[in-house]
Amino acid sequence: MESAVRYWNYPAIVNTRTILGGLLAVLTLCFLGVIGYSVRDTSAKEGARAPDFRVVTDSGRQITQESFGGRVLVLNFWATWCAPCIQEIPSLDAFQRKFGGSGVVVLAVSVDKNADKYKQFLEHVRVAFATARDPKADVSAEFGTFQYPETYIIKDGRVMRKFAGAEDWSSEDVTRYVQSLL
Repeated sequence: MESAVRYWNYPAIVNTRTILGGLLAVLTLCFLGVIGYSVRDTSAKEGARAPDFRVVTDSGRQITQESFGGRVLVLNFWATWCAPCIQEIPSLDAFQRKFGGSGVVVLAVSVDKNADKYKQFLEHVRVAFATARDPKADVSAEFGTFQYPETYIIKDGRVMRKFAGAEDWSSEDVTRYVQSLL
């Protein structure tokens, strides 16, 4: 009798192990798929269409990508707590002053959460370019930005060039490149 019980239960144990092993494999594949999907590169690529965005500048002007027509947009993501961002501001300001009359517009979007610190900073450092605050980082997220500063040169709705990190906006390379877009 004992051998009959073992004989009939053995396939049930094998089937249970097979089913559990299969479920574990499926769950592992699903987990790996979710991880792969979440770490994919969603950043705006050079040559690709720039993501649509909408911000309200500190002067109260609502700006979208369409606001720039055929002009060159230099879209800079930054924050007051970011040392390389602060280091970059003087050359970005000089860049705007140099190219502002030529159809180039600099828009600096800050991800600062603290509105008071942001305002105090801009009162202290007066800049010639448009500024906006996006405390939830919605706009930079659309571009796939996760490090600051990060800047996109956009023309006719396309990302022409991307700069990750602080840039010297008075460099010959940048000057020649922007002049080639005008």
